[in-house]
Amino acid sequence: MSLDARAPWWAFSLPRFRGGAAQILSLVLVALVVVFWLLLGDQLFSVGALQSMAFQLPELGILSLAMMVALLSGGLNLSIIATANLCALAMAWVLTTHASGAEGFMWVGWQAIAVLAGVAVGTIVGLINGFVIAYLGVSPILATLGTMTMCKGLSIGLTRGNVISGFPDPIVFLGNGTLMGVPVALLIFLALCAPMAVLLNKSAFGHKIYMIGSNERATRYSGVNTKRVVLGVYLLSSLLAVIAALVMMARFNSANATYGESYLLVTILAAVLGGVDPFGGFGKVGGLMMALIVLQVISSAFNLLNFSPFLTVAIWGALIIGVTALSVLLESLGWRRR
Repeated sequence: MSLDARAPWWAFSLPRFRGGAAQILSLVLVALVVVFWLLLGDQLFSVGALQSMAFQLPELGILSLAMMVALLSGGLNLSIIATANLCALAMAWVLTTHASGAEGFMWVGWQAIAVLAGVAVGTIVGLINGFVIAYLGVSPILATLGTMTMCKGLSIGLTRGNVISGFPDPIVFLGNGTLMGVPVALLIFLALCAPMAVLLNKSAFGHKIYMIGSNERATRYSGVNTKRVVLGVYLLSSLLAVIAALVMMARFNSANATYGESYLLVTILAAVLGGVDPFGGFGKVGGLMMALIVLQVISSAFNLLNFSPFLTVAIWGALIIGVTALSVLLESLGWRRR
């Protein structure tokens, strides 16, 4: 009898559990909809409430994509929020010092230059993270913790902690405008999800990310330049943070060194809840999207029920502990044997 034939039931069910995160979360979402419908009636699912959720979800969603990429490689990027804020401040400085007084073609040109300034800052941070992790062998936690502290320190030091506000209408439209009733920010998020799914599932680069997350040493011995791939992972993660920065500063019509700090752990929660293995090597964009919808529905429902925002954060914290513990438990029971 083969080893697989002697394996317990969970050894066969676990791969399906991991692979069907989106389906499982769909059932969870249906259950939540029924419960909150009984408690709130039409309040949660009115046009206004749904549009409010659609405005809130994109910035967290884009940051979660940035975290997901790092997690898939077996790493972690603690600097995504600080990177986003530093990039937002760079773009805000260009917009308020140059674009505000320009006219015609130069007015449009300075807005493009502002976005490029944010991309440049994000690229530098991503390359620093990738180089330190891939080529110097520093732990992703320590490396990205260092860049997080560096970026936050620069943001506060250069602005003295002040808010930079007052952006051109086209920038503000990205965070607050709608097209046929659908928020532009949500369209940006959805437009990112499709190519990210293709990149991860269909491209050679995406397959290498999964391979490194599953077994970095075996991948290196198979001839893959793992250092270059890891460098690309953290560069991509930072560039996604730049897009999140653009959406955040557009929605608030301002930039600050401390915006979105509460999102950091929620991005990890969303990724793990969506089926991303916290140890790397497994995860799908579809699962992440479902997890974000579930978290947003819970948050909006608690807000309508007048629950304290701190209670929502506490429940999210309990969720990340429970999901991580379940992942470790299932791994110890059957995944390795399978």
